[in-house]
Amino acid sequence: MSDPLANPLTRSRLLRLGAGGAAAVALAPLIAACGDDDDEGTTSAAAPPTSSAAPETSAPATSAAAETTAAETTAAETTAAATSGAETTAAATTVPQGLSDGKMWWWGEQEAVGIQQWMDDTIAMFEEQSGGTKIEATLMDTAQVVPQFTEAAAAGNVPDIQFLFNGIYHMENVWLGYLDPLDGVLAQSTIDNGGGTVLSRYEGKNYRTGFYAIGFGLAYNKELFSAAGLDPETPPATWDEFLAACEALKGSGVIPIGGGVKDGFLGEWYFVMSLTQNLDSPADALNLFIGELDWEDPKYHEHWIKLQELKDKGYFNDDISSLELYQGIQLFDTGKAAMCINTTPALPNSQKQLGADKLGFMSLPTFGTGAMAGKPITDTQGFGIPSKAENKETAAAFIDFMHSPERVQAMWTTSKQIPADTSFDASVIDDPFLKGVYDTWVAGDRNVYIADMMPTLFWTDAMFVISQKILAGEMQGSESGKLAAEVTQKWKDQNPDTVENYTTWGQDLASA
Repeated sequence: MSDPLANPLTRSRLLRLGAGGAAAVALAPLIAACGDDDDEGTTSAAAPPTSSAAPETSAPATSAAAETTAAETTAAETTAAATSGAETTAAATTVPQGLSDGKMWWWGEQEAVGIQQWMDDTIAMFEEQSGGTKIEATLMDTAQVVPQFTEAAAAGNVPDIQFLFNGIYHMENVWLGYLDPLDGVLAQSTIDNGGGTVLSRYEGKNYRTGFYAIGFGLAYNKELFSAAGLDPETPPATWDEFLAACEALKGSGVIPIGGGVKDGFLGEWYFVMSLTQNLDSPADALNLFIGELDWEDPKYHEHWIKLQELKDKGYFNDDISSLELYQGIQLFDTGKAAMCINTTPALPNSQKQLGADKLGFMSLPTFGTGAMAGKPITDTQGFGIPSKAENKETAAAFIDFMHSPERVQAMWTTSKQIPADTSFDASVIDDPFLKGVYDTWVAGDRNVYIADMMPTLFWTDAMFVISQKILAGEMQGSESGKLAAEVTQKWKDQNPDTVENYTTWGQDLASA
């Protein structure tokens, strides 16, 4: 496999090629009652787009599982793959017999390094237990995850099982009629526990179930913290403490924060973790995106002023503007930077690269005063069934199998990844550090990932431009609110036809 950290997904490229720009008009007033958590035990958020890094190729790479035949997988190997050392007393899931072969387009190894083995094992087990039904799995190129599906759906040539990012990344395909609701198709336990989140619901129907969980925060090097005279077991919690820690790290001769803003993701991750601190509910984010709240109000662009403060004090690497997201993260993984913005699926790989005893993870220290301040941010990846799939029964059976007790537990024991399914028994997590991550970012009180509702034009012309220019020294943080407000008005003028769909979506969010 090519270097999984080579080329991260950019939301602008993904959405430009996909179903088109997203609109948020009229949603905000309707989700005021939604709160910060949904009723499935996971929260709506990111993008995952947010954290991707597939090699750029002209065609998707085929999963090894697609080349595995049932004859090559013995019953003993199947049992071993299912448990991978984990003890479970749950009854085995019954797999239907005589199903037609199915096709799956998926994504995840690029972000959750190691989950390929879990997927390969799961496919091999399903093929054996179904009596020979084949699942042809294709690991999608990052840039093609959304646009290739949308184009294929328009042409009527789709897989039976489709990987889906959360929020607007799949909701536009719902509005185009390209995805089927999963209610009455999947087992009710998969609907209830799967982790699709409220952002996968439209007109009371669920269109996506979960795959694995994603938390967002700051990874930090405990050894470098200690060398700078900082307490690695008590990372900074407030902005003033954060600035003091950065100054100490800089004085010790290391880069305080490693990053790369060239492709835009660092700007998005920082935007979500910082703007959220001055919001009282997700409705505030939507009201900002549609102009009902004013970006020029100081509290709504304070996060960009703080970004300039970090830049002016020299706390980022000097070449941040010329590096992409994962190149900046590599500065951290190789010990050259003391901190980086990162996601929880990447932490097991960072443990391997850096050393497990050196790794810490924290939320962005707090400066804001909103009700959402101080909480971690979490999202999930997921799967759905295309409306024009040829073998929907096979798709439903395989998705249910992925959510069987054995497979849910094996996601951890095989790949060290945390499943989105809320039936996951976390007692199997034998790594104290990652157990703490689970307790805080998955099981604890957390915020939604507000970029899942961000209009595309705002991403490309406001968030992306502002973060790049501030980190290049070409814009003052105090100027950011004006540009954000101008882009918001431009977007509203260009997208009047999206009001009805977003209003309906907002009603689902409000009733969750």
